[in-house]
Amino acid sequence: MPIQTKFRTEADEIMDDFELKGSELREALDKIARINQLLGGNKLTLQGVQKLIQHNNNQDKILIVDVGCGNGDMLRTLANFASRNNLNFELIGVDANSFTIDYAKKLSIKYPTIHYQCLDIFSEAFSKLNYDIVLCTLTLHHFKNEEINYLIKLFFQQSKVGIVINDLHRSTIAYRLFQMVCFVFKLNKMSKNDGLISILRGFKKSELVAFSRKINASKQTIQWKWAFRFQWIIWK
Repeated sequence: MPIQTKFRTEADEIMDDFELKGSELREALDKIARINQLLGGNKLTLQGVQKLIQHNNNQDKILIVDVGCGNGDMLRTLANFASRNNLNFELIGVDANSFTIDYAKKLSIKYPTIHYQCLDIFSEAFSKLNYDIVLCTLTLHHFKNEEINYLIKLFFQQSKVGIVINDLHRSTIAYRLFQMVCFVFKLNKMSKNDGLISILRGFKKSELVAFSRKINASKQTIQWKWAFRFQWIIWK
């Protein structure tokens, strides 16, 4: 059956339900984190942060917000990196699902520099949040184009240093490869459904370039990376 990748799909993912909870969601969050680790997703975001802070004095505190933080795996990766490199990171994970936030807190109990907030990123409370760097890892594709334009402008307005976006390349090859991943990792129904829809909600480079033109950044880079990801870094 042919796969349509010319336009972004508007199909909903199961995990878009902020009231979702339970063992199936917990398993899906862990599987997503594990696959992201194995396919180098965390590495792409970490590289983006390193590029943004390369001229930073190690003693300066850097406040990093991770939107759509899931089980907090990216934040724990950053906390470990900061510890190894004598960096002063303050890390905040934001997610609209309270069950997800509670689970992330449990997994991060040994990380004193990580904190979590249950917030809708379209809420007034989030719009007033200030930070040095904002991360958006496998989250941007959940939103429609007009919402993405709003969020990019907000992230740019509220950040002091910059933005790191790591998201999916929409392609037939990526879709077929993920079907293989589903088999190899024995993903549950939610993970299979949402993973495939996520790819069809992903981006072509030209679409990200169009979003990038909505802000007046000092520097931006949008690069294709394995495995079918785009790394978009925005400097203030």
